[in-house]
Parts: sequence; structure tokens; C-alpha cells
Amino acid sequence: MVHFTGGLLLFSALAAAVAATPAALSQFSHPDQQPLGSNPSLLSKRRKLQGRFLHITDFHPDPFYRVGSSPNRGHPCHKGSDPGTAGYYGAETTRCDSPFTLVNATFDWVEKHIKDGIDFVVWTGDSARHDNDESLPRNNAMVEHLNKYIVDKFVEVFGKKDNLGDSDPTNDFVVPIVPTFGNNDILPHNIFTPGPNRWTKKYADIWDVFVPPEQRHTFARGGWFFTEVIPNTLAVFSLNTLYFFDSNSAVDGCDTKTEPGYEHFEWLRIQLQFLRERGMKAILIGHVPPARTESKQNWDETCYQKYILWLAQYRDVVVATFYGHMNIDHFMLQDVHDLSYDFPIDGIESNFEPPPEFGRAEGDPEFSIEAKATYVNELRKGWSNLPRPPKGVSYVDLDEELLIKGKKDKLADFLDKIGGIYGERYSLSFVSPSVVPNYFPTLRLVEYNITGIENLSPAGRAVGLPREVEFGTVLAKMVQVNDIDSEQENKKHKKKPKKPQFHVPSPPSTTSPPGPAYSPQTLSLLGWKQMYANLTAIHDAIANDRSMGKSAKDKYFKYELEYDTSNDSFCQMKDLTMRSLLGLAEKLGRDEYKERGTFKDKNAVWATFLRRVFVNSKSDDELGEDF
Repeated sequence: MVHFTGGLLLFSALAAAVAATPAALSQFSHPDQQPLGSNPSLLSKRRKLQGRFLHITDFHPDPFYRVGSSPNRGHPCHKGSDPGTAGYYGAETTRCDSPFTLVNATFDWVEKHIKDGIDFVVWTGDSARHDNDESLPRNNAMVEHLNKYIVDKFVEVFGKKDNLGDSDPTNDFVVPIVPTFGNNDILPHNIFTPGPNRWTKKYADIWDVFVPPEQRHTFARGGWFFTEVIPNTLAVFSLNTLYFFDSNSAVDGCDTKTEPGYEHFEWLRIQLQFLRERGMKAILIGHVPPARTESKQNWDETCYQKYILWLAQYRDVVVATFYGHMNIDHFMLQDVHDLSYDFPIDGIESNFEPPPEFGRAEGDPEFSIEAKATYVNELRKGWSNLPRPPKGVSYVDLDEELLIKGKKDKLADFLDKIGGIYGERYSLSFVSPSVVPNYFPTLRLVEYNITGIENLSPAGRAVGLPREVEFGTVLAKMVQVNDIDSEQENKKHKKKPKKPQFHVPSPPSTTSPPGPAYSPQTLSLLGWKQMYANLTAIHDAIANDRSMGKSAKDKYFKYELEYDTSNDSFCQMKDLTMRSLLGLAEKLGRDEYKERGTFKDKNAVWATFLRRVFVNSKSDDELGEDF
């Protein structure tokens, strides 16, 4: 059992006033949101917060894509003939990459429908084509060119026309844009050596418009940085997850002081502590998510362990985490019970058994539909073990009043199992599907609570003053006199050290209220609109239109609402705080279905979840075969 020794104060949500929204944005408005009204007299020279941001990931633009070609494994959408498969905007549900037409149309749609209603953009990597055609091998120049192409598209849509080309590259955008490294944004793919290296130096140039000048030296060292998207209020941290990635053979985890993964977590600890002292909050983004099931483990275990610990200790600071890479729509729960450290941790009491070690797949195999089915089923198996609330109680309606009423013992036991009223035993990681149409192209429009900060503005430039860290000095201070002897002794006896070999983050103050990830408050996530482009329907409409001009094709392209978490009979979530997601996960884990029923007769929540995992690109019959 794990207990959090910090005080758990009941934090009720602030009442949100209902404000009028511009008509053009009405389809994206959360009922509890307080966006800026349309009255011009309320507008200042700087745009006010809208309470929304865009998550976009995995463009994978391919200059060699050819309409009408074959998606076969040897030359995906580059050669051959297979009419009707490689369409004008992409070959949906194949392993082909994105044609430029899809990328351009996506940015055009964002400019028309999203640009004026968001506060910032998180862009989680993979902006170059895959190396999936031996006859067209990738090279450094191509990877760089494709990433510059995506940067140029952001400039076209979000650029401040009057500032482009001046002496300050960091003031070029109307809203902050925060990129991160994908495993295909480098060569060889997956392999990111300790920095400074060729790629950190190259992207310091490509991304000079995004990285705050004060952090250029740390970016060149490791490819990580943060930027204050709402100055003095909210920062987005761009993690270099390639240093955590188990398929990166150039590094070795996060426990050894000489490894970049170790340094990365030390930098993250120092900066999150700095934000805590400043009263700020943080969103973490990365490319490779921390998937961890029996068949799928993306991160080195030493990095995963630190991730759980960091999120637990900074649960008052971290609002949410967002990733890409896997192309499927889902979320992950991290559990403090999975910590396996053999030393006491301030703020956490542990007397639980350490988790079993999972096997790891060799190399970086293709994540096939069969492998994804196995992985998603394993997620469900884990969720099936979540504590179930006592009868008549749900995760979302927990409060201290219930302890006064009946079933006190059962409820107290349940709360003890989940880490208190706010479920602080767990943390969350969200994974968005991709633009590249492995299924259907997708965008995610996330809404967050701006109660009390409505009159603030998004950052007008890339800004983020870090707490300065001289890592050579830090590491030297951390070396204990007996480090070498103790490490040698541990190797001999194969025992885990009884003292931590790294700085353990401090927990929240015992008087701190729960953070925005756990209790509804300013900056808490309210929900998201999942937007997708149904390429099958779009291509059918184009095929039925005898007018074949480019403008005729463009008129059929659109992103439409796939689902809305805040207005959804499936989700039934009033927000995206921890208890809402725990309640959903617990429902997904239930195995309730008719013995001889069809896919639709199974756990209805699970069936809907699966449709969305694959962006509604698969029929129920197809899903029934794998699930």
C-alpha cells in the first residue's frame, strides 16, 4: 500500500461564469469555460487567453508520395499502381507517409478554423518521412529540409507578418509553439547520442524561433527546454524522450550520472522545483510515450521509474503530459505502486511488493495492428485491477462528506487504495493519434480552465528564464566519498543501494492543495475536441466530382468532430482530472458482455473506446477479430 504523507485538502472547483463566445468558435466551447467575448471594446492590443491549445503530432511528410501508387511494403506509395488506394490526400489505414497535399490542407484548415481560438501549440515530433523504402534512403539534408518545411508552415499560419525577418527570431508568432524531437527527426532513426551533437546543433538553428535565448546552451547540450506559454503562470516542457527510449542504443538509461537521461531528469527536477517556488504550473510534452505493458515497453526502466517518481513528487506542479509516436488514441496510468526503489522517499510511504519486470522487444519492430491489439488489451487488463468504488459511490463524486455518511470503513479503505480523495496514487499520460493517416489524420483541441486569468495573454515571444545549472558542479556535489566502493560492493552482491544515488525530488508541502491534474481549478484540463479528416469520404467525394481542379479537391477537405469528451455519453466526464480518468479506466476494465454477443454487445464503453483508439477507421467486424 502507498500513502501520501502530504495533507490532502479538499479543493472545490471555482464557479465558472458563462460568457458569450464568438460564433466561429461556438463548436469548440466547453460549457464551463470563460473565453473572451466578441465585443471589440474588450480587446486589448494583445490577444487574451481563449482557454484552448492545439496538440498536433507525427506529420511524416513524404516528397516521394505518388497518387495512385501501391502501398506495398517495399515502396509504400512510391511506385506501382493500385488505383483508389494512394489518394490525393493520403492512403488512409496504410503504412504510407503523408503527401504534401495533406500537410498543406491541414495547415490551411487550422488557419481558418483554429488559429484565432487557441493560446499555444504543442507539436510532438516526427516531421520527416520514415526510412521505409530502400530505393529512396533518407539522408541528413532530407530530414532537415522536411523539418524546415513544417516550421515554414507554422510561420505561414501563426507568423506575425510584421516581425518576420527582424533581428529577433523569438517574436515571430502570435502564439507560442513548442516542438519536441521525434525518433524519425534524426539519422539514424532512434539513435540520439549524448549532446552536444550534430542534431542538437542543427535544431538549435531550425528551432531558433521556438527556443528561448536563455536556454540555447542547454538545448544544444541535450535537446530539451521549456517555454512560458503564459508568462509567470504556465510553462510547457519539451522533453527529449529519445534519451529515455529503449530503442536508442547510443545511451543507457537514466541511473548513471554520466548518461544524458540522468542529466535530463536532474534538469527537470531543478526547473520544476523552480516553478513550484514561483507558483507556476507545467505541462510536459514528448514524442515517445512511457508505454509499459507485458509486450510493450517504450522507455528504459530506470527512466520510467524516475518518471513515476517525478510526477508523484511534483503532482502540485504538473498539469498534464502529452505524447505522440504510437498513432493510436489512448491514455496511460502511472502507478506509484510500480516504484521499485529500495530506499525511503519523502512524502511516500511504501510497503507494497515491487512490480514484475517486463520483457522487452528487440530493436524497434513495426507496431502492427496485431501488436497494438495486444498492447491495448494489456492496458485493459491493468485497468481491470483498479480499485472499484463501494456500491453507490463513483470516482467522480468522492468527497469528505461521504466519510461522515454510511459505509465509512469501505470508503476509507477504497480511498486508501487510490491515494486519497484525489487519486494521487496515480498520474496520467495522454497520447494523441497522428496527422499521418495510418488511420485517419487527427488534431486535438484541448480546453483548460482560465478562471481568474482571463485577462492574461499568451507569451508574445519565446520566453523561459531557467534556474541556471552547471551540471559538472552539480554532479561533483552529488558524488559521495564512498560512491565507488559502494557501487563495486553492490555489483559483487547484486544488492540494490539503500541510499538514493540521485537527488530525490521534494514532495509538495503538507499544506499545499492538490494540483490542477487532481482537483478542478485554474489550468485544469476541461476536455478536448478530437478532430479527424475522414479521407475515405473525402476521396469518394472527389471521385464523384467531375471537376478535377485543385480547388475542387480542396473544397472537400475538412476536419470534423470525432468526439468531444465534455459532451459525450461514452466518457461522461465533466473534466480531465485524475478521478475522471480513473473512473473511465475502471469502467473500461470491466468484463461485462453477453456470452454469444457481437462486438457491439460487449462492454459498451470498451467498444466505443476501441473505435476511437483507431480513429473510427475500422469496422466493428474488424475490431471484433482482434478484440
